[in-house]
Amino acid sequence: MAASGGVLPFRQFVLKIHSRCDLACDHCYVYEHADQSWRGRPTAISSEVVARAGERIAEHAREHRLAEVRVILHGGEPLLAGAALLGSIARGLRRAIEPVCRLDLRIHTNGVRLDEELCELFRAERVLVGISLDGDRSANDLHRRYANGRSSYDQVLRAVGLLRRERFREIYSGLLATVDIRSDPVAVYRALADLEPPNLDFLLPHGTWDSPPPGAGEPGATNYADWLIAVFGEWTRDGRRVPIRMFESIIATSHGGVSATESLGLAPSDVAVIETDGTIEQADSIKVAYDGAPETGLDIFRHPLDAAAAHPAIRARQRGIAGLSATCRECPVVTSCGGGLYAHRYRSGSGFANPSVYCGDLEKIITHVRAEEAARRRPGHVIPQAHFDALAAGYGDAESVSHLNAAQRSVRRALSQSAAQGARSAMRAAGGFQMMALIPYQSCSMNGSTRFRPATS
Repeated sequence: MAASGGVLPFRQFVLKIHSRCDLACDHCYVYEHADQSWRGRPTAISSEVVARAGERIAEHAREHRLAEVRVILHGGEPLLAGAALLGSIARGLRRAIEPVCRLDLRIHTNGVRLDEELCELFRAERVLVGISLDGDRSANDLHRRYANGRSSYDQVLRAVGLLRRERFREIYSGLLATVDIRSDPVAVYRALADLEPPNLDFLLPHGTWDSPPPGAGEPGATNYADWLIAVFGEWTRDGRRVPIRMFESIIATSHGGVSATESLGLAPSDVAVIETDGTIEQADSIKVAYDGAPETGLDIFRHPLDAAAAHPAIRARQRGIAGLSATCRECPVVTSCGGGLYAHRYRSGSGFANPSVYCGDLEKIITHVRAEEAARRRPGHVIPQAHFDALAAGYGDAESVSHLNAAQRSVRRALSQSAAQGARSAMRAAGGFQMMALIPYQSCSMNGSTRFRPATS
């Protein structure tokens, strides 16, 4: 919903409450990539910044008549702020925002400092907790270590165990895993799924065309797609028992829905970052592009959030397909891909006007998921094998003929539905009518019966 000035409102706010971290993950976009602005920022957020942030968010929600906003407490490592400050932040934000709209308050942490006291605090203050964990021990220890090289795995697993307790399950929001193609995708999926996350996110490691992630950016390279395809297969065989945001977003956008992640889809960006000193920035991931890339020149003391929403760099991420490169606009999977994460498009000389450095990977995984979903949804009608054999031999009783008639009606209905859906899609795309080719059907024997289904080309 646009309001004064025609700007699209922010609905999500990342509030940086601590700018340092107790781990030394070598894939971290805050400390290990091009932008190093964290060095000049206050270590912890002040009460003045918290109060002003709450006022500005409430002002923005009121101006745009928002029913709900989401605030994510972040870092660095936000648990370094300590229980007293965390409680004060949560209460201050609720006092400022909840008279105007609902507040979905969350915290994302590496988990190593999460204990029972903090869980009780977050439960009391209604703060949902998400944890970064890259998979099983071997996968997690590839990157998520202390500065001395010590593993963080046992501490994080203990933290997740706390959230899985009956008392704290209501604040367990999910797990975030960064993909490393050296790890075993099936082992990673199983380890994470066994922790019963309410949501599971897989994040492609951040990089650009200037500094591509390992195994990405080369012509024909699809290492990350191959890894994700293995996860998708295991997830499907496992009954899809945990929601995986990437796969569910591909499925949703393939049917006209909206992505649940900023790394996919054409929905406009609605995220603003407020740093520990009150400066307003673009999404954190842009830190991988170049030093100063997320800057807007704005802060919450001097500027309303509408000023940030009107910033050219933020508006550039709200133009949908019109804001993509020519290559992306012509791509058959663009409605799901959306050009990929904005940060991953950067190249010196052309800025962000490029396909993602993961272009080949995204096209392959989206095409695979769409094909698998089409196969799962393909209509069919079962004829018991004995009746099919009798009909094939030129015999069959009245019951056999009844099964055959039902199968033929099923085929005709499927063809009619396919033709109607195709015609609607063609009219939406071209503004006119288009003849639809009939889809031939074939039979296959399975589990003592014969199923009629559309033949594959």
